[in-house]
Amino acid sequence: MKKTAFYEFHTSCGAKMVPFAGFEMPIEYSGINNEHMNVRNGVGVFDVSHMGEFWVKGPRALEFVQKVTSNDASVLHVGKAQYSCFPNGKGGIVDDLLVYKYEEEKYLLVVNASNIEKDWAWCNEQNTMGAELEDASDAISQLAIQGPKAVEVLQKLTDVNLSEIEYYSFVTGVFAGVENVIISNTGYTGAGGFELYMYNADGPKLWKAIFEAGEDFGILPIGLAARDTLRLEMGFCLYGNDIDDTTSPIEAGLGWITKFVDHKSFIDKDYMLKLKEEGVSKRLRGFEMIDRGIPRKDYEIVNENDEVIGRVTSGTQSPVLGKGIGMGYLNKGYTKFDTEIYIKVRNRKLKAKVIKVPFI
Repeated sequence: MKKTAFYEFHTSCGAKMVPFAGFEMPIEYSGINNEHMNVRNGVGVFDVSHMGEFWVKGPRALEFVQKVTSNDASVLHVGKAQYSCFPNGKGGIVDDLLVYKYEEEKYLLVVNASNIEKDWAWCNEQNTMGAELEDASDAISQLAIQGPKAVEVLQKLTDVNLSEIEYYSFVTGVFAGVENVIISNTGYTGAGGFELYMYNADGPKLWKAIFEAGEDFGILPIGLAARDTLRLEMGFCLYGNDIDDTTSPIEAGLGWITKFVDHKSFIDKDYMLKLKEEGVSKRLRGFEMIDRGIPRKDYEIVNENDEVIGRVTSGTQSPVLGKGIGMGYLNKGYTKFDTEIYIKVRNRKLKAKVIKVPFI
C-alpha cells in the first residue's frame, strides 16, 4: 500500500486508516459527525494526495482535451478550471475530473484516485494528435482546506489575496514559504475553502504551517468518511456510486458539463446529443427520507405497489438535517420533484420524496 506525504501526521492524530485506491488513507479521526460539522461551521483539512494529476502540454494540448472531455475547454483562460468528464465511447463515463488551464498550451487534469491507471491508459489510447502527456500523480501532494473559516486561516500564510480567487479559479504562488503552490478554489464540500497542490517533499511543511495557523480557529483533520457525507449534502456525484462506465452524463444530470457547440468534437457527442433531444429512461435524482431510516448504496427504490423503479447510488444520515438523504437513478415517470417513493430498508418500505439538490 502506498502512503501519502502526510501519513505520519494521520497516525499521530489517531486516525483510523483504511486501504483506499492503493493508499493507506484516514477514514476518520474524531468521529464523522464531529468532523463534518467542523467543516460546515469552521475549518478542516483533508489529505487528498491520492488523487491523480496528468499534465497535457504542447500545441495539440487543447485539441486533446476537447476530444476526451465533455465540457468546452476552449472557454478557459489561464487561472480558470472546470468540472468535466471523460465519455467512454459506449455512452458511459470513464471518470469525472477537473481541468485546469495552467498556461497557454498546458493543462492539468485531476482525476479520481481509484481510476488513475484506467484514465492514464484511456488518455494515451485517445492521444491520436500527439499531445504531450505526463502522469505526475506520484510526485504531487494535495490538501483540501475547507470551511467558512478556511480563508482566514490560509491568508496568514500567503501574500496572495485569497478572497480574489473566484470559484473554479486558481493561482500559483508562494504559500508558507513554499514556491509554486497551486492554490485552487474548487472544493467538493460546498463549505468554501481551497485546495493546495505541492510537491511531496513540501507537504509536511505546509501541513504543520496550516495547523499552526488554524489552531485558534479549531482546525481539525478530516477523513474520507466525512468527505463523503459533505459532498452528498451538496448532491455532488461520486464516481463508482452515482456515475460509472454504464451511466451517461445526461442521465446523471451532468448535461451542464456536456457542451454541444459547433467548434467542439468529443467522444460520444452524437450519442449524448440524441439522449438530450429524445430524453432518457432513467435519471439521477436526490431524495430525502420522510420515514425514519438511512438509505444505503444499492437499496431498491420502489413505488407504492412495491414495483422496483430504481436503486440508491449514495445514501447517508445528513448531519446537518438530521434525516436520511440519498441519490439514485429513477425510472421515467418518477423523477418529478416531490414525487413520493419508497426505499427498501431490510425488507421494510420506507417513504421518501424526490427533491432538488443540494440538500442544504
